[in-house]
Amino acid sequence: MSETEKKEVYNELPEDVEIVEETTYVVPLWKVRSTGRGLHRTNKAIRFLRDFIARHMKNPNVKISTKVNEEIWRNGIRNPPRRIKVKVLQTSDNVIWVFPHKE
Repeated sequence: MSETEKKEVYNELPEDVEIVEETTYVVPLWKVRSTGRGLHRTNKAIRFLRDFIARHMKNPNVKISTKVNEEIWRNGIRNPPRRIKVKVLQTSDNVIWVFPHKE
């Protein structure tokens, strides 16, 4: 990833924050699609993403970037994607940031 793409993706991070840990996850959002009715599936997918990351990083303080939010909401309220690949960063002030994974 080039420097301009990194700046574009990570522009929501505060300037004075140091990255402590960086991992990549593929979040299985199909679990949300298979339960319940079709309406508000994407809302449930956002909540599932937040809970998934909090559970795996062992920290409930999760911030989701607008790029990830737009990617999940791309197909509307009833059709979230089946899975999403995200890059998770833990900062020095103990905040978990979720960004889209760019290869």
